[in-house]
Amino acid sequence: MSVAATHELFVATYGRRPSAVWSAPARVNLIGEHTDYNGGEVLPIAIGQRTYVAIDNAAGSRTRAVSATEAGSAEFDPRRPERTGRWGDYLAGVVAVLSGRGCAVPALDMAVWSDVPAGAGLSSSAALEVAAATAFQSVAGAAGDPFDVAMIAHEAENGFVGVQSGIMDQFASALGRAGHALHIWCDTAATEQVPMHESVLIFDTAEPRSLRGSRFNERRAECDEALRLLRGRSPGVTSLAQATPELVRAAALPAPLDRRALHVSEETRRVGLVVTALAGGGSVPGALLYESHESLRRNYDCSTSALDWFVERAAATPGVRGARLTGAGWGGCAIAVGDSGALEASAPLIAADFEAAFGRVPRSWISAAAGGVRAEPM
Repeated sequence: MSVAATHELFVATYGRRPSAVWSAPARVNLIGEHTDYNGGEVLPIAIGQRTYVAIDNAAGSRTRAVSATEAGSAEFDPRRPERTGRWGDYLAGVVAVLSGRGCAVPALDMAVWSDVPAGAGLSSSAALEVAAATAFQSVAGAAGDPFDVAMIAHEAENGFVGVQSGIMDQFASALGRAGHALHIWCDTAATEQVPMHESVLIFDTAEPRSLRGSRFNERRAECDEALRLLRGRSPGVTSLAQATPELVRAAALPAPLDRRALHVSEETRRVGLVVTALAGGGSVPGALLYESHESLRRNYDCSTSALDWFVERAAATPGVRGARLTGAGWGGCAIAVGDSGALEASAPLIAADFEAAFGRVPRSWISAAAGGVRAEPM
């Protein structure tokens, strides 16, 4: 249905069939929140929701794009992409990065279809960037490996769109493998695939947020300042995640930098504990998810009443082992892990209670770890 819908959108817009369709998945982060841009570790999985990009060479000199989910069309000169503050920036940004690397992307007609909800914390932007980067490289005859695609997409997000996120989202979308979580060391960009066979309940609180409009960049600046102060005490510390919790506490940083740094330090260590559990054939330790959420709520100030409500409701559900917000926070999604049957049975009940409490209809999915970017059959 998704590939067919992308085809249909392209044909309806341009009156011909596309020459290729590429897709890339969204992601949820099992644990390791706000550690990626602080040189820490993260553990995301790619999920079943994907963004599809259909392309064909354009007759004119400008790239044109339409989306089934975003308002208005996008158009730009691929020789001189310019930022507009709209959704087309994710496409133009990838073209700009490729051009800077000597890869000339021709003018294209494009159609985008996605079942990744925007503003939900599932990284719809990375899915679009990764799918587009792979499609653009293919058209330009300069196809790179998934690692290169992830780095190109990340550079577009940081340098062109202007969101100073870490590498996790683009890496999960490009390098995801079915049945595995992706363990990423964000300071070195090293990765390993960790077996992950259990299902995850993804719960969208229908409280949208954009990293451009949230306090994300403010938090990043706070972390940079915390690191600067820590280096004054311990010059050998190269990243905030490297600092031990004991060092952070001893540094007596001013508020709220002390809480920001403590979250990053403790959170990256929680990642290691979850990786050890999964690598040993176990499941995600739910207690660590609850610890993570509480730290995000108290130390990082990025939770909301709706996200907190879900975590508390999930904790009271038999068969659920753990829950936390996922993504940057300030709205969006939370996750829960536990017995598959319990997740399936509880999802509609939690949704009904949520609607009664907040007056809006949430969405939820059960997903396993999925594969990364791919070419779709024509």
